[in-house]
Amino acid sequence: MRMRSQPFGDRNIVGKRVEQKRKSIGMKQKDLLTKLQIKGIDINASGLSKLEGQLRYVTDVELVALADVLGVSIDWLVGGQA
Repeated sequence: MRMRSQPFGDRNIVGKRVEQKRKSIGMKQKDLLTKLQIKGIDINASGLSKLEGQLRYVTDVELVALADVLGVSIDWLVGGQA
């Protein structure tokens, strides 16, 4: 897997955890995109990359879908315990 070449931004607090969980379960960005789009989340590859890099804001509906697709709680995504 590629290593992040740019530093994280400050537009959200979930991006690091989304990337961490996605990689830990062996999911590629395109697979996550597909699952999010099936759930009605209108996001493209650039948007997901920016989300993971904390360079864009995350909406509440995106947060719910991300937690569901990744099999984690919203609390964990925002920095809480598992």
